[in-house]
Amino acid sequence: MATNEVFKDADQMSVACTAPATPASGDPVLWGQRPGVALTDEAADGNAAGYTSVKFSGCYEFSVKGEQAAGNVAVAAGDILYYEAGQTPVLNKDATNGVRFGYAGAAVTSGATATIPVVIGY
Repeated sequence: MATNEVFKDADQMSVACTAPATPASGDPVLWGQRPGVALTDEAADGNAAGYTSVKFSGCYEFSVKGEQAAGNVAVAAGDILYYEAGQTPVLNKDATNGVRFGYAGAAVTSGATATIPVVIGY
């Protein structure tokens, strides 16, 4: 057995998120190119300043917009979603400007915003 293992599954860690700048519990977040959900507010619950407890797997409800770089487009269950910083909400189908985040668990009408289950990861 490897003696250099640090985290067995590494699906939950305290990290310095790259987006958003100051994560709050429940936010979709990025740690570089790795998507996750903030389990704590930044620097809370034993995390050092600048660090947040993040879960990198699972299914969570997030706000998703039916759009991509070319304009409005419907989201179907199973579609790949992207994290696009600077947009509200940050999750949509914009592969051009976003970072791959996960999969839609339900549909969103073209141009609409809805809270749906999102499976984190890829």
